[in-house]
Amino acid sequence: MKNKGLTIFGIVLIVIVILGFMFVNSYNSLQLMDENVNSKWAQIDNQLKRRNDLIPNLVATVKGYAAHESKVFNDVAQARAKLSGSLNANDIKSVQKNAGELSGALSRLLLVVERYPELKADKNFIALQDELSGTENRITVARMDYNESVKALNGKIRMFPTSIIASISGIKQRDYFEIDEADKQVPKVDFSN
Repeated sequence: MKNKGLTIFGIVLIVIVILGFMFVNSYNSLQLMDENVNSKWAQIDNQLKRRNDLIPNLVATVKGYAAHESKVFNDVAQARAKLSGSLNANDIKSVQKNAGELSGALSRLLLVVERYPELKADKNFIALQDELSGTENRITVARMDYNESVKALNGKIRMFPTSIIASISGIKQRDYFEIDEADKQVPKVDFSN
């Protein structure tokens, strides 16, 4: 009888140790995944700030050639200020919305550039435009990396028993960095002029 009780105690102890190991392993895995998402978001934040820093130089260069296009310059400045505010607030939805507005304002600025051939040939403008283009590519890659890490974290959180461990540790599903519906529309190009 004593051996039977000792065997049951041993089995229960082994099960508890295995479950504890599984809990710790899942908890640590979730913490690493959560930190990975934070890191990927920081890269998006970094690239958006880089773009924000390039824009005043681009606008100043264009202003020298097209001073009468003040509405476009004001739109870019307002969109840039909104994006800066949402980046400081670390609000993903607001960043997505304001990044879309800034992209639209930049598109209108680049349309202004098309009217000034001498501006398009300016070395400073070309360098700034290349820098901005490279930054846009970095933003795209950073957004893709972020969304992949969010996918991995959200998928793990939805699985049982990890969902319980995530709930206990306070790790929640994250939002994807998505493109606004307006940015998905095909632009209308008119070469009739």
